[in-house]
Amino acid sequence: MTPSFEIPCVILCGGKSRRMGEDKSLLPFDSSTSLTQYQYDRLKPYFKNIYLSSKNDKFDFLDKSSNCLILDKGEVYSPIIALQTILQTLKDEKVFIITVDTPLVSIESISSLINESNNFDICVAQTLRTHNLCGVFSKNNLSTINKMLEEDIHKVGYLLKNNNTKYLNFDNDDEFINLNNKDEYNKAIDIINNTK
Repeated sequence: MTPSFEIPCVILCGGKSRRMGEDKSLLPFDSSTSLTQYQYDRLKPYFKNIYLSSKNDKFDFLDKSSNCLILDKGEVYSPIIALQTILQTLKDEKVFIITVDTPLVSIESISSLINESNNFDICVAQTLRTHNLCGVFSKNNLSTINKMLEEDIHKVGYLLKNNNTKYLNFDNDDEFINLNNKDEYNKAIDIINNTK
């Protein structure tokens, strides 16, 4: 049976991609024209709503009438600003957040994160390191986020430490690989090709 998650999913696509040298959200991936479209198409069937968080509208595959784009305000590139915008924009109490550059996170792992998030403001994945932007975030975080931005603090780790956070452990580090550079991008493509 296909899981159907009652919370929305937001894919973060607004980073600068400095280490990649080009906008990684627009790089082709598997049979999709872009990494963003790959993530969007694979996750959409499982969530009641799915959104893209970005600085601008750069996605040619989106139906413009779908209202699934959440645009950050201001010039600063910051995941904390993205989280603030998302939590202020959506009416839902909780949202599942994932970055565009983690295309190998399984639906089973996402399901575990959502199921384990019930009594927490944040529930994020952890392997050898903490995956700060792969997990469930609730509106309860907004007061901390607003205070952080007033004090010019943009570290997601700070948000996790100062809220009721659950760190959920997973064994497979490759599943949570971040495509920050060309080597990681090529490794992820190899992993995808080897699972076909």
